[in-house]
Amino acid sequence: MDQIDERAGAAVSDVDGAEGAAPLLPAPARYAGGAGPGRGEGLHRITPNNRFSRVGLRFSDLPSGRWACLEFGLAFDEDEEAALAVDAAAAGFEFLTADGSSLDLDHVPGLARSLLDPQVAWIPGPALLGPAPFRIAFRVPDQARAVVVTLRSWRNSHDFTVADPVLRPGSADTGPAPRRRLLGGEGVRLGFALAEETALVLRGQIYAARADEHAARVRLVYRDRAGGEIAPPYANAVSVPGLGAVINLSAQPQARRFTLILRPPPGAAAVELHFGVWEDAEDPPEAELIGLLELALEDDFRLESLCEDELLDAPAFLARLADRMGLPEGTPAAWLARPGAGPPPILARARALRAGPDRSARIEGDSVVLSLAGLPDWALPEAPDWREDPFRSVAWRLAYQSLAWLQPLAALPGGAVRARSIAVAWSRANPWGRPADGLSLHPASLAPRGDVLASLIAEGDEPAQAEIAAEAARHGFALAEIVGQNALARALHGLQTAAALLVLARALPGFPFAGHWDTLARDGLAHGFDALLPEDGAFAEPSPVRRLDLLSHGLAIAAALDESEPGPTIRRRVEAALPGLAGLLDPGGRFPPFGDAPAGLDHAGWIARLSSPDRDLVAERDTTPRPEARTAGMFALRHDAMERGWGHFALTYAAQSPHGHRDCTSFTFATGSRRWIAEGGGAEGVEVGPPRHHLLSARAHNVALPDGCETVAGSGMLTAQVRLDGAEAMRLATTVHGPDYAHARLFVVLDDLSGLAVIDRFARPGRALSFEGRLHLLPDTLVALASPRRALAQQDGRRLDVFAVPLKGQPAGMEATIGRNDRPHAMQGFCATGAGGLRPAPVLRYAFSGRDSVCGGVVVAADTAAEQRLLRLLADDAVRRLTEA
Repeated sequence: MDQIDERAGAAVSDVDGAEGAAPLLPAPARYAGGAGPGRGEGLHRITPNNRFSRVGLRFSDLPSGRWACLEFGLAFDEDEEAALAVDAAAAGFEFLTADGSSLDLDHVPGLARSLLDPQVAWIPGPALLGPAPFRIAFRVPDQARAVVVTLRSWRNSHDFTVADPVLRPGSADTGPAPRRRLLGGEGVRLGFALAEETALVLRGQIYAARADEHAARVRLVYRDRAGGEIAPPYANAVSVPGLGAVINLSAQPQARRFTLILRPPPGAAAVELHFGVWEDAEDPPEAELIGLLELALEDDFRLESLCEDELLDAPAFLARLADRMGLPEGTPAAWLARPGAGPPPILARARALRAGPDRSARIEGDSVVLSLAGLPDWALPEAPDWREDPFRSVAWRLAYQSLAWLQPLAALPGGAVRARSIAVAWSRANPWGRPADGLSLHPASLAPRGDVLASLIAEGDEPAQAEIAAEAARHGFALAEIVGQNALARALHGLQTAAALLVLARALPGFPFAGHWDTLARDGLAHGFDALLPEDGAFAEPSPVRRLDLLSHGLAIAAALDESEPGPTIRRRVEAALPGLAGLLDPGGRFPPFGDAPAGLDHAGWIARLSSPDRDLVAERDTTPRPEARTAGMFALRHDAMERGWGHFALTYAAQSPHGHRDCTSFTFATGSRRWIAEGGGAEGVEVGPPRHHLLSARAHNVALPDGCETVAGSGMLTAQVRLDGAEAMRLATTVHGPDYAHARLFVVLDDLSGLAVIDRFARPGRALSFEGRLHLLPDTLVALASPRRALAQQDGRRLDVFAVPLKGQPAGMEATIGRNDRPHAMQGFCATGAGGLRPAPVLRYAFSGRDSVCGGVVVAADTAAEQRLLRLLADDAVRRLTEA
């Protein structure tokens, strides 16, 4: 035990921050669930008691609107069984207002939403941790003045110790602040269709700059099927002259959760809600809605309540629902009747836009052969038990359980009947509450399956159709609960879930909950696109492939909604964002592989499928040498010449999320029609363990790391762009190294793309420091070190020189690494294969050291002339000023 405490204390850095930043120390700790103080000051021992063993630390006087970094030492037991888990322990964050009330925000940059704590960051096991202190960076919400950090047990099998937690304030956030929904002026208006005589439950939170028992109100209007207003009184509301039926929303204390139980009057088919401030208040407080409202049906109509502890098949589930509604036996048959063709499947269309015609299923003789997740073909058993996992792949299981392959199967001659029989077999083998494979409940599987079920009930009259329709209705309840909780509102999975719910609502127009699902889905889609692709066009997703995924779903959703909102709004954003993405393509028609970049995708073809037939993408790409504002956070240059061949340079400085790639300021480079400097690749298909951890880490990208510290959540900003003689210089400032380091990265790129220079500057006054940069090359590249400052790369008879240039400080050597995996937390020299594995690839590491500040980098050139031009440019006064700024 003492050894663990000693190791935790040794991992802690000095408490004073960079550039005079005053660190914040926690108030006395509070323990629960078996946790307690360690054997020394500032040490906290957490026992293996999942969720319950925890220590709570409160930090006050937070600088709102700024980035901050929580830092602490960590030590685990040598026999820890969760050594390779990415979530061996958890850090929960609860932000507080000035009067100590808790904020339940839907998004805090740098953290992730959680059910146990309002926000969370995961702590990996000891095999994935280096010797440096563990750091978690986040943007302090504008409304927060304090935070309670709860470090808790999760997967750990033995005690672990946390040493000297400290919160370091950082720089002001230069990016756009999270959107706030203020209730002054026009306020916030919402509307939902209702199921007959079924109450809606809305949960939310109101915040006011000062506590006030009359901070805001919500006005209610119920309408009948013809749209006419049903006059008050309404249950749980009071009548106010000039306003109608109103519910008061108190903000005493400042942040207060509220629950609205909306029990509709007889004949009500819809409800409208208008959140605003009291107009007659002498001094109305500045009030706002915190996050998105959670919307659910009353308890008797929740999925868990309807199923209870029984394993109901789909028809029995609908019979239970009819009984709860007090309807006679046989009613469900009328609910599920559907004349005519069904709605087009939205998610299937998005997949077709992504990869072309779906060929994931085919019929060979009497067998159905599946080709899923880029893995080899596999024959479906005659009687599958739905636990199959032939490739030990999470991605394959998700695709298999999604049943998305039933759509191309149904399109084959004789395949429709077979597809419906398989869907019925799946339904019977998966009663709600006891799925054959737990992954079938993941949104990535659940949403596409709902899309499929909706398409399978559109035609045919065999008995299987009624059973599929019943299963589709049950899926609608599950999807509606996910959409209503807003847990996935800022993710592509959230859009997919809302889109599938929309399709199910249209496929079952006679179902009493279909209208409610429709309005709930539209609301979820509107909020999702507001978060991921707002009107200003700044993508929230850093990966270009994921951005294109978003546009594919947006186009499919807009087509399904046609002229009804939010369809036109989504269509406008998609059409405006697409040209910028075309500008990122290299002359070979590929995106730079930033973020998750699955192998085997035809990026140019994908964009062509998204575009109208009269658009010339090649001309559009060539006349858009730099991505437009709608691709904020990325930059690209290209050059094409007969004598030299094409060249391409791409750079990402998009914000880093808590669970995404740490690739801010990473770049790729091609010259002489050959790709040289590449990326570690996407983590899609690499589900667990050290390989995934490596691909997400900064070590898998072409970035610089000071003092061996992994980067944290943060952002980059293009601070200068200067034209030089035959070249262009770009300077970036970042916050991804935490408040201890001031960091800037400079690129000087020759116009003919025969070479470039990348220079980093790190400053930490009063300290000795060092940094190392990395360059990843393609796996088939030969690399040799010619001296401590020079390396040579060769590919198909072409050569690339890499020369280290110190501008302030001393060069600290250069090394080449291929396939180092002796320590999981320090894997180096691998790239993703695209089929779930890793492939060894050469990586060049160059380093510099000094005191107070260190500045240096590398010149990468295809020939001696390019190298000399870059060295002269680095000596230019304009470039010197950029490196010293």
